[in-house]
Amino acid sequence: MKITAKELRQKWLDFYQARGHVDIGAVSLIGDGSTGVMFNVAGMQPLMPYLLGKPHPAGKRLCNIQGCLRTVDIDSVGDPSHFTFFEMMGNWSLGDYFKKEKTAWTFELLTKEFGLDKDKLCTTVFEGNESVPRDEETANLLISLGIKKEHVFYLPKEDNWWELEGTTGTPCGPDNEWFYPIDADDPDPVFPDDYVEIGNDVYMQYRKLGEGYEPLENKNVDTGFGFDRMLLFLNGLHDAYQTDLFTDVLAELERASGKKYADGGEDRRAMRIIADHVRTTVMLIGDSTGVLPSNTGAGYILRRIMRRAIRYCKKLEIPAETMQSVAKIFIGKVYGEAYPLLIEKEAFILDEIKKETDRFEATLVSGMKEFEKCVAGIARKNEFMAKSDPSYVPETVIGGKAAFRLYDTYGFPLELTEELAGERGLTVDHAGFDEAFKEHQEKSRVIQKGEAKGGLESHSEAAVKYHTATHLLNAALKTVLSPDCNQKGSNITDERMRFDFNFDRAMTPEEIKAVEDLVNEKIEENIPVVYREMTLEEARKEGFVGVFDSKYGEVVKTYSIGTFSKEMCGGPHVERTGVLGHFRIQKEQSSSAGVRRIKAVLE
Repeated sequence: MKITAKELRQKWLDFYQARGHVDIGAVSLIGDGSTGVMFNVAGMQPLMPYLLGKPHPAGKRLCNIQGCLRTVDIDSVGDPSHFTFFEMMGNWSLGDYFKKEKTAWTFELLTKEFGLDKDKLCTTVFEGNESVPRDEETANLLISLGIKKEHVFYLPKEDNWWELEGTTGTPCGPDNEWFYPIDADDPDPVFPDDYVEIGNDVYMQYRKLGEGYEPLENKNVDTGFGFDRMLLFLNGLHDAYQTDLFTDVLAELERASGKKYADGGEDRRAMRIIADHVRTTVMLIGDSTGVLPSNTGAGYILRRIMRRAIRYCKKLEIPAETMQSVAKIFIGKVYGEAYPLLIEKEAFILDEIKKETDRFEATLVSGMKEFEKCVAGIARKNEFMAKSDPSYVPETVIGGKAAFRLYDTYGFPLELTEELAGERGLTVDHAGFDEAFKEHQEKSRVIQKGEAKGGLESHSEAAVKYHTATHLLNAALKTVLSPDCNQKGSNITDERMRFDFNFDRAMTPEEIKAVEDLVNEKIEENIPVVYREMTLEEARKEGFVGVFDSKYGEVVKTYSIGTFSKEMCGGPHVERTGVLGHFRIQKEQSSSAGVRRIKAVLE
């Protein structure tokens, strides 16, 4: 079966909408903090509150195709199947249908709609343990549908069970994973060696207790199938970069480089990395949160991805500007229809890519100087020690901290430092680099946790006041500087607030005072802080500022402070502005390129 990405997207949604599901659309790539990770790494992640019992405004049957982002295996990108950005096709039952309907629908979708051979399908189910019995119900349903009995495998908890680790009282249960041969034309594939997972159905039928489990009254179904992987299978391909998600992009890279993807080798790997990383770049900058390259949090991940792409442009001997032409293809030809915000933000996305490529080009010069200093230092040490000790063994290793400084300060990927070191007969201290990198990650993780909770490090009375003050500050910046100013991050303690926003220059003393005065004016007016829940569409119409990234009636929390500030936010907030005290800006400075930072206190 040959199918385009557009056709697959529509087939999935049409299939489940015909069975009473509502397409709830995709949400931001940035996680809301409820699951402890920075990005949405699975299609079900944004649905977690509803799987845990909160009623969904769109009903009990839901479906969508959700963008996801993972960077844990970024070093594997370049092979035929790994990506940083990918999409998950999902559907959910929130206390409605269960195993009988879901097994039948998945089987029908795979065999009738997608044309997969039922005799080659393999599935795995939970084998049971001392707490929960074997999932014979799912196994029997699968066999009754036409799955060969010998193709249903029972696996332990670590393979076929889903639950939130470290919690109690939460839904959990067995899952049913679906597998298909890597080579669809293999006449006699052997499981698991010749198979790969294409999706799974999770049956949340238990509640997790302190010890063991108990049956749930309202059972949920959570389905997730990889969009990119399914597109690969349905087109009989073995290289995920040969689907129509990438064909035009690879043609552009071939045109720019004069090299052929089909020739393989390092050039093919470079093309895959550039294609993947530019796609992720487009999706992050074009996200409703508007992620920009920086040295912390999500911006740090974006910068790393972009600079890695630039490095591989150099390997492919093409100008870094090619990233912009590749980005145009992803926006205009591949994802613009499914993600219309990309079309709206096209000029902004391309401009940010250009800015970052220009910055990295400049840092490459500085970075090379720093690299030469490292090499010269080793040479001086070797020369000095050789004179005083004839038995001295010359040092041939660039230290881990030095390598990380090249990575962190100058944007040198470790592999670039290793490549340059190899040309000088040197190696790099991997363990030392990893240690320095781990230390940096720990610092970033602390920042991410703060951002995930709206920037609050606690929910104390003082922190709640500061959080409310960020709403006033955000509105004041839009009034004094530009309506295009938007919050890019915050960190709040009981003693102070830190607020990042996009702006391309330092504020003048007059502007700082005007912002300060405007915030204090609104505090003195003692305006009520009004909370309301509404749909995204209603929030748009009423002029609320926030992340409008779903469809079909998803409910959002909003807080308004008169007509001055209207934001979508999870809270918490004070009841009236008069309790905030006097607002004073202590410092205004640069946070990263195109992003400013204000530090302020309430007195």
